[in-house]
Amino acid sequence: MVSDRILREISRDDYFSSAVRYFWGKRVSQAQEQNSRGVKDQGFRSEATGGKHMDGFFLLIRDLLVDIGVPEDDICTQKRSLDLPGYFRAEKQWDLIIIKHLIPDGKKELVAVLELKSQKGPSFGNNINNRTEEVLGSAYDLWTAYREGAFKTSPSPWLGYMLLLEDCERSRKGVRNNEPHFEVFPEFKDASYIERYHQTCLKLVRERVYSEVCYLLAKEEDKMRPRNYSEPDEILSGYRFPRSLCSHLNNFYEIA
Repeated sequence: MVSDRILREISRDDYFSSAVRYFWGKRVSQAQEQNSRGVKDQGFRSEATGGKHMDGFFLLIRDLLVDIGVPEDDICTQKRSLDLPGYFRAEKQWDLIIIKHLIPDGKKELVAVLELKSQKGPSFGNNINNRTEEVLGSAYDLWTAYREGAFKTSPSPWLGYMLLLEDCERSRKGVRNNEPHFEVFPEFKDASYIERYHQTCLKLVRERVYSEVCYLLAKEEDKMRPRNYSEPDEILSGYRFPRSLCSHLNNFYEIA
């Protein structure tokens, strides 16, 4: 059972603030580093192609796992250990994996899989469909591989998706739909990018594509505030996400 101490920690309304602050700082430092090396990415792309900008979230989740008693050897963090077999492709590299090592028989169980993504403007329109197709395809591939026995005798794993989206004028502005033949669903009608992502994330949970989804919004100008992000939906909140993960881990470990 998850302890009251852990529940109090993850329920803080600024729990992810340090990770959000790191995200904005890393974006700027990567762009400056690439420019100093003469690597000129088009427009704002230099802020997005360096990677590691979600490391603050990654480290926060990893520290939580260690704190509640998950053995460090079971937490896969190195790039070479993050691949899992797929069904429609050979393998996919995820962001964080928990593998329980069963002693003494040497067997392994896939416990949890996490994907952490972000999007910053101004190219929201160029990326939203790619992001949606990616998140759907990755989950479908994993669950099909699980059904076909790729992970041996593992119980059903916990699959989580986290998305951090820039909250700005462009992401809040309504977007005209292209409907040459049929109308889009009402929830997407002239919806902003923030609302489109919101609906997508809700459906990923309601259709049980992912065990949990965390959807956060952040304004760059708020990065130094004690609480520098917002949560547009309680179902997709920053509290529900880690609590659900901890509850699932309680089936495999003696959680502190």
